[in-house]
Amino acid sequence: MPDLVLGPLLRYVSDTEATVWVETDAPCTVTVLERSAATFTISGHHYALVVIDGLQPGSTLPYEVALDGEPRWPRPDDPYPPCVVRTHTHDEQLRLAFGSCRVSVPHTEPYVLSKDDDPAGREVDALLALVERMRHQPYEEWPDALLLLGDQVYADEVSPETKKLIRSRRGPDGPPADEVGDFEEYTSLYRESWSDPALRWLLSTVSSAMIFDDHDVHDDWNISEAWVAQMRAKPWWEERVVGAYASYWVYQHLGNLSPTTLFDDPIFCAVQDADGDAEELVRDFARTAVAEIAGARWSFCRDFGRARLVVVDSRAGRVLTEGRRQMLSDAEWAWVEDHCSGDFDHLVIGTSLPVMLAPGMHHLEAWNEAVCDGAWGMLAARAGEKVRQALDLEHWAAFQGCFGRLSVLLEDVAAGRRGPAPATITLLSGDVHHAYLAEAWFPGREISSRVLQVTCSPVRNPLDKRERRALRSAFTRPVAAFARRMARAAGVEPSAMRWAFAQEPTFDNQIARLELCGREAQLCIEKTLPEDWRAPRLHTSLSLGIAPHH
Repeated sequence: MPDLVLGPLLRYVSDTEATVWVETDAPCTVTVLERSAATFTISGHHYALVVIDGLQPGSTLPYEVALDGEPRWPRPDDPYPPCVVRTHTHDEQLRLAFGSCRVSVPHTEPYVLSKDDDPAGREVDALLALVERMRHQPYEEWPDALLLLGDQVYADEVSPETKKLIRSRRGPDGPPADEVGDFEEYTSLYRESWSDPALRWLLSTVSSAMIFDDHDVHDDWNISEAWVAQMRAKPWWEERVVGAYASYWVYQHLGNLSPTTLFDDPIFCAVQDADGDAEELVRDFARTAVAEIAGARWSFCRDFGRARLVVVDSRAGRVLTEGRRQMLSDAEWAWVEDHCSGDFDHLVIGTSLPVMLAPGMHHLEAWNEAVCDGAWGMLAARAGEKVRQALDLEHWAAFQGCFGRLSVLLEDVAAGRRGPAPATITLLSGDVHHAYLAEAWFPGREISSRVLQVTCSPVRNPLDKRERRALRSAFTRPVAAFARRMARAAGVEPSAMRWAFAQEPTFDNQIARLELCGREAQLCIEKTLPEDWRAPRLHTSLSLGIAPHH
């Protein structure tokens, strides 16, 4: 009798539709709310994405998962509330939880200690603390959706059970022993990351959207042309990156898509129709995505009533040729600009990498890009590349052309040149292992929208004291002034967009919540504390109401 290996994951949800993703241990038919889908097979693993249509807007529907007609989820002894699908309405309030960077290690000592107390320490998982609170709340107070902004798995910091699998199937040759090397090892990493009972319940009952960042593939993934050349020279890299793309496609990307988009996807349709294992179909697709900038689109869009969420791939589609580096290709830019145009009360842009950084970090990255491009000669360019990789100088500021282009887009939307100006334009990001709120303005120019950057990271992977001190220095005036002078000396032009911070950054494991109601917004960032590991809970570090301009 087939059984669930992983899931169910509640993924796309609209007013009338939903999708539920599962992995099973054998081919079967998966049924949820009287809708069924046959599993498809990739490299011996079996998956299904059940499309549930014809739902009533604003409904809350408890559900079970049956395999070949036999109930398999929830388990009889499940201590959590029932799994539910909650559909949206056109004018509803949206409560969006978000964060990034979550390593998967046991929630026991020494892993619950701080890094300063034990190198293996990763403190308290913010998602587990969120679950503990939700268990005692009514449905109406739960997040409507969960946005995971990168590093859902750490391919270069593998969890204990995956490490055992690696040791059992590999010799001394190949990828580093503590990193995944192919699709099979990625499946173990996802299984370990999403199998914790609390997290499994959360993902079964709160709609989730996801985008990758570097650690989903490899630290510094696509940071520069030189880095790509270095990695391609390694004999094990191709199998690693093909496995990364193939596993991302099936575990994360498919659930981001609406049913209409899903069934317009030629790869998904081909996999559904495949006679037997679709491994080669997916591997061919992954190879194309690796080799060609336009080989796949990972960005996606969701509407929640009068709020629009545009999630931008800021990793896989980069143009890395020195002298014309772009965070997004021209085709991807056109897609983003099109989806940021329209009539909505709130525009939310998810990008794993923050646009507005600490001033010192922003100017350092802009300076480094100019130097690597030859502003100070070829010798300095080679040194600059070493600095770029050592310090992870890879955010929007390190792609100054695209940073300027995005600034123009934000100003255009905020000024009402791409449709009625929304009340807020909020950029949601992660990656940098601290959290903060910044607000932007455009000197000498009139805008009608509040333009905000909310960064929330990590969910579970905090920095040690030394790393925190280094990042805090980037917020100080002396460091910012010095980095600004360096950038100007390298020929970097001042930005037309300026921003300021609402509070000091926080460096804990944390999760954020953005609530949108009418034309107003409320932001809350909450953290965990290591001493709460036996009973995880969230503590508010920032709570702020955001009213529109009048």
